[in-house]
Amino acid sequence: MTDSAARPRPVRILLADDQPLLRTGFRMVLGTEDDLDIVGEAGDGLEAVELSRRLLPDVVLMDIRMPRMDGVAATRAIVDARLPVRVLILTTFDLDEYVVGALRAGASGFLAKDVPAEDLVTAIRTVAAGEAVVAPRILKRLLDRFADVLPDPAASPPKVLSVLTEREREVLVQMARGLSNAEIARALSVSETTIKTHVGHVLTKLGLRDRVQAVVLAYETGLVRPRR
Repeated sequence: MTDSAARPRPVRILLADDQPLLRTGFRMVLGTEDDLDIVGEAGDGLEAVELSRRLLPDVVLMDIRMPRMDGVAATRAIVDARLPVRVLILTTFDLDEYVVGALRAGASGFLAKDVPAEDLVTAIRTVAAGEAVVAPRILKRLLDRFADVLPDPAASPPKVLSVLTEREREVLVQMARGLSNAEIARALSVSETTIKTHVGHVLTKLGLRDRVQAVVLAYETGLVRPRR
């Protein structure tokens, strides 16, 4: 077998940001990686959706604040179109109240725009592999911060959670509290493999893409209450 035959296909990336200088910076950083390939650039959210449909990149690096269509709406449009495309949000974090909305819309995670280059590269590879890049503890802090925009946690959980077994609901609660699979396994006195299976069942039954969306749902349904 030749080296080219053995080498996996590069991760195809679409850059979506209304600032050309930032897109140039990302292109310079990512262009040094043999397994990453930038296939297009979009200057606003509407163009990002159009290029996602046409180019079918593996990952879209999506800015939040863009003209014509913001990153949240663009993310929702890409997810609703059921494209085989995953979205990684880039944000200024400290002031960005749209992050939770983007995660609800189906983004696979978020990073600050000043993230170290190696972390950005790792995050892209992680998202392309089908995983989320938002650590549960970081997401929990975000949800705590924006608790006022979430439904009343005292409300009765919707029927959607009735599809889960008692143990699966318990696992979902632990996920929402920021525990890793290994930590959940220790807390519930079972194997990590068992927890991984339960997490898979939770995602499948609830029709969720990853554990980030599962944590959001746990807060939205009142299964876990944000700290005030």
